[in-house]
Order: sequence, then structure tokens, then C-alpha cells
Amino acid sequence: MAFFKFNNICVAGVACAVPRNEVKTESYKQLFGDEEVEKFMDMTGVRASHRTLEHQTCSDLGFRAARELLAHKGVKPEEIGAVIFSSHSPDYRRPATAFVLQYRLGIPKEAVCYDISLGCSSLVVGMQTVASIMNTGDIKKALLFVGDTAGKSVYPEDRSSAMLFGEAGAVMLLEKTDDPKDEINALVRSDGSGYRYMIVPGGGYRNQHASEDVVMCEDGNPRTLMNSFIQGTSVFTFTIFDVPRLIKDFFAQTETTPDQYDCFAFHQANLYILKQIAKKTKIDFGRMPITLDRYGNTSGASAIVSLCDRYGNDSENRTIKVMACGFGIGISLGATSFEINTADILPIFEDDAIFEDGLITDPNQLYEKK
Repeated sequence: MAFFKFNNICVAGVACAVPRNEVKTESYKQLFGDEEVEKFMDMTGVRASHRTLEHQTCSDLGFRAARELLAHKGVKPEEIGAVIFSSHSPDYRRPATAFVLQYRLGIPKEAVCYDISLGCSSLVVGMQTVASIMNTGDIKKALLFVGDTAGKSVYPEDRSSAMLFGEAGAVMLLEKTDDPKDEINALVRSDGSGYRYMIVPGGGYRNQHASEDVVMCEDGNPRTLMNSFIQGTSVFTFTIFDVPRLIKDFFAQTETTPDQYDCFAFHQANLYILKQIAKKTKIDFGRMPITLDRYGNTSGASAIVSLCDRYGNDSENRTIKVMACGFGIGISLGATSFEINTADILPIFEDDAIFEDGLITDPNQLYEKK
């Protein structure tokens, strides 16, 4: 069992940002028809989402969130010893986006930086990775970035996905402490047999120059090989059976019960799935913040978006116990628990800024000017 327990490490703060561009789900009625859109909204709960500009990335959003969080905490960039970017939406195929964020934030060259290629479970696995680094080294503070711009890979006329995804970038500050009561737990599972369940088949190095011809798929949705495919039935089965099992195992491993948690910050897959998970695990649904109605399915950023939405304007200075859960593409799933002060959960920021120096439209831009 891939269970991890870390003492003397705490979650010192979280922040997130979304694009200013809000898309109402009902605006798709002209494309898909009233009945189809109403049915979608009832099943998924998605009534609006935020979408990035053409050249805006989730690292742009994460950058804004990180600046706000560091300023709020009074932490200087030179104090950061690790930058981990966990996402399926990098700025480039190479190099890793973590290096771009290190440069933009002014974090020292001594810091360790790398990317983790993960989607919906990126927060849980990212926390486990960062805590492992801090547990074995001399790094005192680290930044974990999560988020996706999944909407960019969706075919515009794909009814199953076009209305589902929102886009966001989020950041978590982790710190070493002298208090052994500061504790992070994580349980992670993977099932590579489901790699086809959620996939963009083209554009990688196995099929780099895949055809971009539009194909009418068996589920009645048009797509190209460069677009996201979601096998809805297989994904639904996985979330209804495997995810509740993971959560129950996490409770058993940590010797906790649902009533010991103040908040369940879960991946915002869809409303029906979240209700089924809560029912099967005896989680109080009222303690599970729902944000997909206004922000859509924001992939790996979901948990932090939910925390910022619920507590970002909380005037009380109190510590809450959080269980976060991510599940999806991979297939990958994981659960984690930690405590955080509500004063260190920032409100959701809206931002349209783009890293202009990072927009390279001509190879000659890459040559340094003397």
C-alpha cells in the first residue's frame, strides 16, 4: 500500500487564480440545443466556467496566486527551496514549466525544480512528492503548483467535454516545523490499464504528427486525434467504485472517521459523482464545498479552488482539518489530509495576465541579443 505519513511539515497557505473570461453553460444552447444543455447542467452541476485567453497558461495563473501567497505570508523568494509544477498543461513540451516559474518568481538557483505530469490527482501526488523531498533534505519551504487548461484540448463541438472544463492555477506553500503534531498523510493508487479512458492520443512522441481530420466518434461526438477523449462509462464506474474504496481505506489507515474532518476538498468531477461518493463513504455532503457550478471541472486545482471559495473570505482565525481527494486521468487517484489556518486560505483571484517574454512565435526570438 502506497501510504505516506509526514510529521513536522505543514500546509502554510494556499491560493488560486482563474481567468476573468466567464463562460455560461447556457450559452451552448445555440450549439447543442436547449434539452441537451439543460440535461448536462442537471447531471454535472456545471453552470459556468472560466477559460483562459489563447496564450494564457495555468502557470500564468499559478504565478499570480504564488505572488499573492508569498506576500500574504511575508515569505521572500530566496526562502523557497523547491518548485514543483504538477499538471498536464505545461507551457512547452520542454523545458519543464517549474523552471519558468522559478525564473519569474526570482527563486534561487539552489532550488530543486521539476514537473510532474498528472491531472486530477496532481495535488495529492504533488504533496506526497514535496513532503518526501522536505522530509529527507534541508529544504524548509517549498511551492507546489497545480492546475490545468483542459479546455484547450477539447473539440468545440464535443458535447461531453466542451461544457465541462474550467481552467485555473493554484499554489500551495509547504513548510518544515518543529511541531510533531504538524502532519500530512497521503494514500496514492494507480491503474495504468485505464490509460485510454481519458487521453489526448496525438501530439506526443508516439504520434507526434497525428491527423487533425475530424472524426465522428462512436459516442456521437466529433473529435480529432489532437483532442481529449473521455470514455464516460469506464470513468463513471471507476469513480463510483474505486474512489469510495480508496477513501474508506484512507480512514482505516489514519484511524479517522468522516466526522473528524471540517472540510472535504474533493476533485470537482461532476455533481452526481460527488454525491455518490459522499453517500458511499458516509461523508457529510455539507462539508464538501462545491465549486463546479461556477468554475467547472478545474482538474488538479479543484481542491484548492474549493478551499479558497469556501474559506477565502473567512474572517475567523481558526485551524481546520482537511481531507483532499483527487481522481481521474492515468488512471490515478489519491487522498491526503492536513490542517490549515483559514487565515492562510486566500480568496480566488481573477487574472488575464500573460508571460509575454515566454510567447515565442519566431525561432529567432530565442537568440540572445548582444
